[in-house]
Amino acid sequence: MNENKVVAIVKGKEITQQDVLQFLNDLGPQTAMQFQSPEGMKRVVDELVNQEVLYLDAIENGLNEEKEFKEELERIKINFLKQYAFRKVISDISATEGEILEFYNEHKEHFQKPESVRASHILVDSEDKANEVLKEISEGLGFEEAARKYSLCPSKDKGGDLGEFTKGQMVVEFEEAAFSMEVDTISEPVRSQFGYHIIKLISKNEASISKLDEVKNQITQQIIGKKQQEVYLNRTEELKNKYEAKINL
Repeated sequence: MNENKVVAIVKGKEITQQDVLQFLNDLGPQTAMQFQSPEGMKRVVDELVNQEVLYLDAIENGLNEEKEFKEELERIKINFLKQYAFRKVISDISATEGEILEFYNEHKEHFQKPESVRASHILVDSEDKANEVLKEISEGLGFEEAARKYSLCPSKDKGGDLGEFTKGQMVVEFEEAAFSMEVDTISEPVRSQFGYHIIKLISKNEASISKLDEVKNQITQQIIGKKQQEVYLNRTEELKNKYEAKINL
Protein backbone atom coordinates (compact mmCIF):
# COMPACT_ATOMS: atom_id res chain seq x y z
CA MET A 1 0.00 0.00 0.00
CA ASN A 2 1.39 3.41 -1.06
CA GLU A 3 0.87 5.57 2.03
CA ASN A 4 1.83 8.72 0.10
CA LYS A 5 -0.84 8.18 -2.53
CA VAL A 6 -3.09 11.24 -2.78
CA VAL A 7 -6.75 10.21 -2.43
CA ALA A 8 -8.32 13.68 -2.38
CA ILE A 9 -7.42 17.37 -2.61
CA VAL A 10 -9.26 20.18 -0.83
CA LYS A 11 -8.26 23.72 -1.80
CA GLY A 12 -4.73 22.57 -2.58
CA LYS A 13 -4.29 20.42 0.54
CA GLU A 14 -3.57 16.78 -0.22
CA ILE A 15 -5.29 14.00 1.71
CA THR A 16 -3.17 10.86 1.46
CA GLN A 17 -3.53 7.17 2.09
CA GLN A 18 -1.57 7.76 5.31
CA ASP A 19 -4.35 10.10 6.50
CA VAL A 20 -6.86 7.34 5.79
CA LEU A 21 -4.79 4.81 7.77
CA GLN A 22 -4.43 7.23 10.68
CA PHE A 23 -8.19 7.83 10.71
CA LEU A 24 -8.85 4.07 10.82
CA ASN A 25 -6.23 3.58 13.52
CA ASP A 26 -7.92 6.21 15.68
CA LEU A 27 -11.24 4.34 15.34
CA GLY A 28 -9.84 1.18 16.91
CA PRO A 29 -9.53 -2.27 15.30
CA GLN A 30 -13.13 -3.46 15.73
CA THR A 31 -14.72 -0.34 14.23
CA ALA A 32 -12.05 -0.06 11.54
CA MET A 33 -12.94 -3.55 10.32
CA GLN A 34 -16.24 -2.14 9.05
CA PHE A 35 -14.35 -0.04 6.49
CA GLN A 36 -12.02 -2.72 5.10
CA SER A 37 -13.54 -2.68 1.62
CA PRO A 38 -13.41 -0.33 -1.40
CA GLU A 39 -16.80 1.11 -0.41
CA GLY A 40 -15.66 1.51 3.19
CA MET A 41 -12.46 3.26 2.15
CA LYS A 42 -14.48 5.67 0.00
CA ARG A 43 -16.64 6.49 3.03
CA VAL A 44 -13.50 7.26 5.04
CA VAL A 45 -12.13 9.52 2.29
CA ASP A 46 -15.51 11.28 2.07
CA GLU A 47 -15.45 11.84 5.82
CA LEU A 48 -11.91 13.26 5.71
CA VAL A 49 -12.99 15.65 2.95
CA ASN A 50 -16.07 16.62 5.00
CA GLN A 51 -13.90 17.40 8.00
CA GLU A 52 -11.43 19.41 5.94
CA VAL A 53 -14.08 21.62 4.29
CA LEU A 54 -15.72 22.14 7.68
CA TYR A 55 -12.35 23.22 9.08
CA LEU A 56 -11.75 25.67 6.21
CA ASP A 57 -15.24 27.11 6.63
CA ALA A 58 -14.63 27.55 10.36
CA ILE A 59 -11.40 29.47 9.70
CA GLU A 60 -13.06 31.62 7.03
CA ASN A 61 -15.87 32.52 9.41
CA GLY A 62 -13.50 33.26 12.29
CA LEU A 63 -14.69 30.51 14.63
CA ASN A 64 -11.11 30.14 15.82
CA GLU A 65 -11.28 33.69 17.18
CA GLU A 66 -14.45 33.19 19.20
CA LYS A 67 -14.16 33.39 22.97
CA GLU A 68 -15.81 30.00 23.55
CA PHE A 69 -13.39 28.32 21.15
CA LYS A 70 -10.34 29.87 22.77
CA GLU A 71 -11.55 28.86 26.25
CA GLU A 72 -12.17 25.27 25.09
CA LEU A 73 -8.78 25.21 23.36
CA GLU A 74 -7.10 26.36 26.55
CA ARG A 75 -8.83 23.62 28.58
CA ILE A 76 -7.67 21.02 26.08
CA LYS A 77 -4.15 22.43 26.13
CA ILE A 78 -4.01 22.35 29.93
CA ASN A 79 -5.27 18.77 30.16
CA PHE A 80 -2.90 17.60 27.44
CA LEU A 81 0.04 19.27 29.19
CA LYS A 82 -0.91 17.57 32.47
CA GLN A 83 -0.90 14.19 30.73
CA TYR A 84 2.37 14.96 28.99
CA ALA A 85 3.98 16.03 32.27
CA PHE A 86 2.77 12.83 33.94
CA ARG A 87 4.34 10.72 31.18
CA LYS A 88 7.62 12.63 31.59
CA VAL A 89 7.64 12.01 35.35
CA ILE A 90 7.22 8.23 34.99
CA SER A 91 9.36 7.77 31.88
CA ASP A 92 12.53 5.67 31.91
CA ILE A 93 11.31 3.51 34.79
CA SER A 94 12.16 -0.16 34.39
CA ALA A 95 12.51 -3.38 36.37
CA THR A 96 15.87 -5.09 36.80
CA GLU A 97 16.40 -8.83 36.55
CA GLY A 98 17.23 -8.87 40.26
CA GLU A 99 13.99 -7.12 41.17
CA ILE A 100 11.98 -9.51 39.03
CA LEU A 101 13.61 -12.58 40.61
CA GLU A 102 13.15 -11.19 44.11
CA PHE A 103 9.47 -10.44 43.47
CA TYR A 104 8.95 -13.96 42.08
CA ASN A 105 10.60 -15.65 45.06
CA GLU A 106 8.66 -13.55 47.57
CA HIS A 107 5.25 -14.00 45.92
CA LYS A 108 5.28 -17.55 44.61
CA GLU A 109 1.92 -18.22 46.20
CA HIS A 110 0.39 -15.83 43.65
CA PHE A 111 1.66 -17.90 40.74
CA GLN A 112 -0.01 -21.19 41.60
CA LYS A 113 -1.33 -23.20 38.68
CA PRO A 114 -4.26 -25.42 39.70
CA GLU A 115 -4.50 -29.08 38.82
CA SER A 116 -5.73 -29.56 35.27
CA VAL A 117 -6.60 -32.35 32.87
CA ARG A 118 -7.08 -32.72 29.16
CA ALA A 119 -9.91 -34.98 28.11
CA SER A 120 -12.02 -36.06 25.16
CA HIS A 121 -15.58 -37.29 25.37
CA ILE A 122 -18.41 -38.82 23.44
CA LEU A 123 -21.85 -37.47 24.35
CA VAL A 124 -24.95 -39.58 23.65
CA ASP A 125 -28.56 -39.36 24.82
CA SER A 126 -28.97 -42.68 26.65
CA GLU A 127 -27.03 -45.13 28.79
CA ASP A 128 -27.83 -47.96 26.38
CA LYS A 129 -26.34 -46.01 23.50
CA ALA A 130 -23.26 -45.21 25.58
CA ASN A 131 -22.75 -48.90 26.32
CA GLU A 132 -23.14 -49.77 22.65
CA VAL A 133 -20.44 -47.25 21.75
CA LEU A 134 -18.17 -48.57 24.50
CA LYS A 135 -18.61 -52.08 23.13
CA GLU A 136 -17.55 -50.93 19.65
CA ILE A 137 -14.50 -49.19 21.14
CA SER A 138 -13.55 -52.37 23.04
CA GLU A 139 -13.80 -54.25 19.75
CA GLY A 140 -11.33 -51.92 18.05
CA LEU A 141 -13.14 -48.73 17.02
CA GLY A 142 -10.88 -45.75 17.70
CA PHE A 143 -12.15 -43.30 20.34
CA GLU A 144 -11.75 -40.30 18.03
CA GLU A 145 -13.53 -42.11 15.22
CA ALA A 146 -16.34 -43.10 17.60
CA ALA A 147 -16.68 -39.46 18.70
CA ARG A 148 -16.99 -38.28 15.12
CA LYS A 149 -19.54 -41.01 14.40
CA TYR A 150 -21.75 -40.91 17.50
CA SER A 151 -21.15 -37.82 19.69
CA LEU A 152 -23.85 -35.15 19.97
CA CYS A 153 -21.30 -32.55 21.14
CA PRO A 154 -19.72 -30.06 18.69
CA SER A 155 -16.34 -31.36 19.92
CA LYS A 156 -16.98 -34.42 17.73
CA ASP A 157 -15.31 -32.53 14.87
CA LYS A 158 -12.08 -32.68 16.88
CA GLY A 159 -12.50 -36.31 17.83
CA GLY A 160 -14.18 -35.31 21.07
CA ASP A 161 -11.19 -33.30 22.32
CA LEU A 162 -12.25 -30.73 24.95
CA GLY A 163 -8.77 -29.36 25.51
CA GLU A 164 -7.25 -28.67 28.92
CA PHE A 165 -9.43 -27.51 31.82
CA THR A 166 -9.32 -26.99 35.57
CA LYS A 167 -11.87 -27.74 38.25
CA GLY A 168 -14.97 -25.60 38.07
CA GLN A 169 -15.11 -25.38 34.29
CA MET A 170 -17.21 -28.47 33.59
CA VAL A 171 -20.44 -29.86 35.04
CA VAL A 172 -19.85 -31.53 38.39
CA GLU A 173 -20.48 -35.14 37.31
CA PHE A 174 -18.17 -34.87 34.32
CA GLU A 175 -15.49 -33.09 36.34
CA GLU A 176 -15.49 -35.58 39.21
CA ALA A 177 -15.09 -38.47 36.80
CA ALA A 178 -12.37 -36.84 34.70
CA PHE A 179 -10.20 -35.79 37.65
CA SER A 180 -10.43 -39.23 39.25
CA MET A 181 -9.31 -41.11 36.11
CA GLU A 182 -5.89 -42.36 35.11
CA VAL A 183 -4.27 -41.09 31.93
CA ASP A 184 -5.11 -43.08 28.76
CA THR A 185 -8.16 -44.73 30.34
CA ILE A 186 -11.79 -44.59 29.21
CA SER A 187 -14.66 -44.17 31.65
CA GLU A 188 -17.93 -46.00 32.00
CA PRO A 189 -20.99 -43.89 31.02
CA VAL A 190 -21.20 -40.72 33.15
CA ARG A 191 -24.60 -39.09 33.41
CA SER A 192 -25.03 -35.29 33.46
CA GLN A 193 -27.75 -32.82 32.55
CA PHE A 194 -26.55 -33.02 28.93
CA GLY A 195 -26.78 -36.78 28.55
CA TYR A 196 -24.28 -39.61 28.93
CA HIS A 197 -20.55 -39.06 28.53
CA ILE A 198 -17.82 -41.52 27.68
CA ILE A 199 -14.63 -39.84 28.81
CA LYS A 200 -11.06 -40.47 27.69
CA LEU A 201 -8.36 -38.86 29.84
CA ILE A 202 -5.52 -37.65 27.63
CA SER A 203 -3.26 -36.00 30.20
CA LYS A 204 -3.15 -34.76 33.79
CA ASN A 205 -1.13 -31.91 35.27
CA GLU A 206 -0.70 -31.66 39.02
CA ALA A 207 -1.00 -28.31 40.77
CA SER A 208 2.27 -26.40 40.43
CA ILE A 209 3.90 -22.99 40.51
CA SER A 210 4.40 -21.17 37.22
CA LYS A 211 8.00 -20.90 36.09
CA LEU A 212 9.59 -17.47 36.18
CA ASP A 213 9.68 -17.21 32.39
CA GLU A 214 5.93 -17.80 32.27
CA VAL A 215 5.12 -14.85 34.55
CA LYS A 216 8.10 -12.57 33.90
CA ASN A 217 6.13 -10.03 31.85
CA GLN A 218 3.37 -9.93 34.46
CA ILE A 219 5.89 -9.34 37.26
CA THR A 220 7.72 -6.69 35.24
CA GLN A 221 4.51 -4.71 34.75
CA GLN A 222 3.67 -4.95 38.46
CA ILE A 223 7.10 -3.70 39.50
CA ILE A 224 7.09 -0.86 36.96
CA GLY A 225 3.56 0.13 37.96
CA LYS A 226 4.52 0.28 41.62
CA LYS A 227 7.65 2.31 40.88
CA GLN A 228 5.72 4.73 38.69
CA GLN A 229 3.17 5.28 41.44
CA GLU A 230 5.91 5.96 43.99
CA VAL A 231 7.77 8.36 41.68
CA TYR A 232 4.56 10.17 40.80
CA LEU A 233 3.47 10.60 44.43
CA ASN A 234 6.94 11.69 45.56
CA ARG A 235 7.20 14.24 42.77
CA THR A 236 3.73 15.69 43.33
CA GLU A 237 4.41 15.89 47.08
CA GLU A 238 7.51 18.00 46.35
CA LEU A 239 5.52 20.21 44.00
CA LYS A 240 2.72 20.67 46.51
CA ASN A 241 5.23 22.24 48.88
CA LYS A 242 6.82 24.31 46.13
CA TYR A 243 3.53 25.74 44.91
CA GLU A 244 1.92 25.99 48.37
CA ALA A 245 -0.93 23.65 47.58
CA LYS A 246 -3.70 23.50 50.18
CA ILE A 247 -6.59 21.07 50.41
CA ASN A 248 -9.68 22.25 52.26
CA LEU A 249 -12.02 19.41 53.15
